[in-house]
Amino acid sequence: MVGRMVRSALASALVVAAVVAMAMSAGCQEAGRATRTHRGTGLPRLVELGIPVCIPCAMMAPGLEELKNEYAGRLEVESIDTLRDPGAKGRYDAPFCATQIFIDASGKELFRHVGYYSKRDILAKWKELGVNLETPAGRREAPNSAALPKAGGG
Repeated sequence: MVGRMVRSALASALVVAAVVAMAMSAGCQEAGRATRTHRGTGLPRLVELGIPVCIPCAMMAPGLEELKNEYAGRLEVESIDTLRDPGAKGRYDAPFCATQIFIDASGKELFRHVGYYSKRDILAKWKELGVNLETPAGRREAPNSAALPKAGGG
């Protein structure tokens, strides 16, 4: 009887640990706007930290490459393999694989996400953050600019 209870408790603990691990690698963690600053490049920058054997990282690779090509000159996309550059985890304070960091042109960190993040979600997040990737410098838009009255007394 006691052996059966111990096995049941161990099985439950393993299930909980597996669910937590899957949630972390699947992207269930998001962090809001941060106060960290990074080197400014004059362009908005997306930094993705991961490793080749990380499933979310591998799933994101094609979309990141598309972003790099489609938004060249408007967005800098940097993928860092933390197995080759283990110090990057500390430099970016990113202990988990598949961490995406959104940095504005001046180097201010705007947002970070852990786990899989699709190309579509990345573009939507930039828009939500007020970064216009359609302009050459990816300038930030004025907050709520649509609500401002138009010139000419409208």
